[in-house]
Amino acid sequence: MRLENRVAVVTGAGRGIGRAIAIRLSDEGARVVINDVDLAYAENVAEKLRKMGREVLAFKADVSSWYEVVQMFNAVERRFGEVDILVNNAGIRRDVPFHKVTEEDWDSAIASQLKGCFMCARAAQKYMVRQNYGKIINLSSPVPAGLGERGQTSYASASAAIEGFTRALAYELGPYNINVNCIAPDFIDTEMTRNAVRKEGMYLDDFRKIAVAQIPLGRLGTAEDVANIALFLATDESSFISGQIIYIRGGP
Repeated sequence: MRLENRVAVVTGAGRGIGRAIAIRLSDEGARVVINDVDLAYAENVAEKLRKMGREVLAFKADVSSWYEVVQMFNAVERRFGEVDILVNNAGIRRDVPFHKVTEEDWDSAIASQLKGCFMCARAAQKYMVRQNYGKIINLSSPVPAGLGERGQTSYASASAAIEGFTRALAYELGPYNINVNCIAPDFIDTEMTRNAVRKEGMYLDDFRKIAVAQIPLGRLGTAEDVANIALFLATDESSFISGQIIYIRGGP
């Protein structure tokens, strides 16, 4: 077990990539906290793991709210006593043409992704600094994401900022033996991707054909592909890797 007795908090873990990461970390022995804004989705993942005899905690929290983030980490401390791994996966994607982007659209994208990363890292780092050990893994998206569609100004801005945040935080927390890295998945077959494709008025089969034509490996990625990289970054096998942005897109 590569993560035996480690405590991992995974945000936005009720579905998609977050769910796959939470399950993968649990497979390797981690005690996992499943966070989501929808408790039913979090509990669904948690119940799956409980049936397998795993230690798990489901917790509803909006990661853009400092109060809710603090409540979550207090609950984690009461249950597990520490935090070793943080995966900042929570985020939303709302593709809107720039001339139609509202202040609310912009603020929601920045809050759920960039602010959420900041809030959770801010809460988790005190445990990691205290124990002189930690792994923080942020998720962003290549800029621009996907096929270079229009309407991604807020989403792309949040993603670019997360990459800068990752590098700066790696410098700041490195002296405390804390690794900070970022995964930028693209062309991944998830519900978020499928919803974005439908919103563009495309058929999923047509999207797959267009996307696969641009991917050297000749297939779409899966949530499990991303989870495998997250696992590597969460283990001590990646102990000399920090401040890096790792693109998962089947090619350069």
